[in-house]
Amino acid sequence: MSATAEEILDGLDEAQRAAATAVDGPVRIIAGAGAGKTRTVARRIAYACATKAWNPRSTIAVTFSVKAAAEMRSRLSKLDVAADVKAATFHSAALHQLRQVWPDVCEGPMPFISRNPRELVERSLRRVTTFQVDDDTIRNLQAEINWCKISLIAPEDYARVCAATHRQPPSGLEPSQFVDVYKAYEAEKTNRNEIDFDDILLIVCHLMESDEEVASAIRSNIRWLTVDEYQDVSPLQHRLLTRWLGSNRNICVVGDPAQTIYSFAGASSYSLLNFDSEFGPLTADINLNNDYRSTPQIVNYANRVLAASPQRADYLKLSSERSKGRRVVETIYGSDWEEAQGVAARICKLVDAGESPADCAILTRVNAQQKILCKALAEQHLRYRVRRDSGWQNSALSDDTQTRLAMLEALGVGADLSGVTISTIHASKGLEFKHVFLIGCSEGLIPYGLPQDDDVLEEERRLMYVAVTRAEDTLDVSYARTREGNEGERARRVSRFFR
Repeated sequence: MSATAEEILDGLDEAQRAAATAVDGPVRIIAGAGAGKTRTVARRIAYACATKAWNPRSTIAVTFSVKAAAEMRSRLSKLDVAADVKAATFHSAALHQLRQVWPDVCEGPMPFISRNPRELVERSLRRVTTFQVDDDTIRNLQAEINWCKISLIAPEDYARVCAATHRQPPSGLEPSQFVDVYKAYEAEKTNRNEIDFDDILLIVCHLMESDEEVASAIRSNIRWLTVDEYQDVSPLQHRLLTRWLGSNRNICVVGDPAQTIYSFAGASSYSLLNFDSEFGPLTADINLNNDYRSTPQIVNYANRVLAASPQRADYLKLSSERSKGRRVVETIYGSDWEEAQGVAARICKLVDAGESPADCAILTRVNAQQKILCKALAEQHLRYRVRRDSGWQNSALSDDTQTRLAMLEALGVGADLSGVTISTIHASKGLEFKHVFLIGCSEGLIPYGLPQDDDVLEEERRLMYVAVTRAEDTLDVSYARTREGNEGERARRVSRFFR
């Protein structure tokens, strides 16, 4: 039996309720960590459909990951609206649209989505340069091509952008050499009748801009648009959503400037902070700053991380809605190995006391920190899984099981199969754990590379904030005084964000 409109609003706090009932016109929701963002957005969609303010078949919620889209669909299903409302990533929604309109705009077959763009990058590099080809070079070149596309920088404009912004092409290439690789990459795709993921968005934008019938057909299915994680929207995604809307202003954006951690990939909180200037006057502009996830001690630590920021006026100050918990523990170890052993021993004690290994996470700034943690956990006979930016890698699990586990995780079940999580901070965004161990809090790691640029330093501060706010019950922060390497021991200084 379907829930009534008032039943849908049950359990929401005052700010959440205000957001859920603001169903007309442009709406901005600034939602801090742990503030019940997904819950509020799902209730807002369900409430609008239940009150007949929206037609579910013309309603779309756009997220930034498959897992987030699956979670949104799961919540909407419990509210009896999932069958008609579309929850999808930008790329999934655009691909669906492209497949629908392609027969009407082109006689030939739709291009295939490239299954191995790295191979295309490698072939392109070999074709136009004599540079040494290795995995790092290919990965960096592919990332730069992706950055150009999502930043709407055409090959002929790349050199000018580099000159204006002092951007250095990857792998020691000159701007003109990178442009040659970029053009060769595009030619390789064309010859194979292939497109990459960002081409999907670019093609839909082009079709909507050049064919009004196509634009009208696509817009007819997007009368009410919700965009999650709006602080992570790239220029390309922003261009697409404005084409989806046309003159329509029934858009709700949800995000948190303090969780903008993908600037290197084209994301910017500018669109979120200036949403009122672009789409105003707003029907509602609501802040959700009650944190239901973390204890007061963790929330206070997170607030202190941002308090020293020159941009602190842009950030919400969180208020914990939980009862008092354990203080945040700060520990200084002698070496990286001692740190890994110390963290593993603490997790072992938690497990011996009845906690699930799946409720524990170790967060690192870079992938290179993770190997030693795997060794330390293995010595304690603790199962673990490693999460890098490319996804999960599970110890003692087959590829089929990894795929199944990812699906179960997206639906919020099956987590106990996985063991302790070892994750980069970037890859942990959107996740939460009862017990979090944040390691490597030294200058050079957090912030990474001793940044001189103020914007880069600010992003590192936000990254620290994201790491801290993954914790629900306990947070342990640590660093090692010395680094052991081929050059011998090197002393470290504690991170400026540590205290």
